[in-house]
Amino acid sequence: MANERIILGIDPGTTIMGFGLIRVINKKMEFVQLNELQLSKYDNHYQKLKIIFERTIELIDTHCPDEIAIEAPFFGKNVQSMLKLGRAQGVAMAAGLSRGIPITEYEPKKVKMAITGNGNASKEQVAKMLQQLLALKELPKNLDSTDGLAAAVCHFFNSGKTVVGKSYSGWDAFVKQNEERVKK
Repeated sequence: MANERIILGIDPGTTIMGFGLIRVINKKMEFVQLNELQLSKYDNHYQKLKIIFERTIELIDTHCPDEIAIEAPFFGKNVQSMLKLGRAQGVAMAAGLSRGIPITEYEPKKVKMAITGNGNASKEQVAKMLQQLLALKELPKNLDSTDGLAAAVCHFFNSGKTVVGKSYSGWDAFVKQNEERVKK
């Protein structure tokens, strides 16, 4: 493990995409940035996907993260919403993979558990715990950005453990770990 690394955490969404960045120096976390990408002003779903890709590339090129942690879509009742969320996640992953950055995916319950010790914690509880862990002066109005930050912190806490979720170092690794999803 390197002495210094940057982790980009992403909470994908088609209305709001949240992201957070932490720097890890000698096994200590340091807050870098959190923000969100407002997508609700765009009507066209494909335009939203294009913007997610472009903004993720911009974040990568600006901050040079060593790793990306992304929250996996949760299973809901609305199939169309799940499909759109999965596309948003896929586009963000493609941006990272196009720059050769390893990506690890975490289930929402695992992220909440890593931050609060409770897999059923609310967004507010996660945000408050992040505020304490990273000495944040104030929390944002929308908590999608803290969800992205939570993914990064979850990845930090899980670094070095053998089971962290699905991890991809490139397209070949993604295909190899997801052969059942490849059309022949």
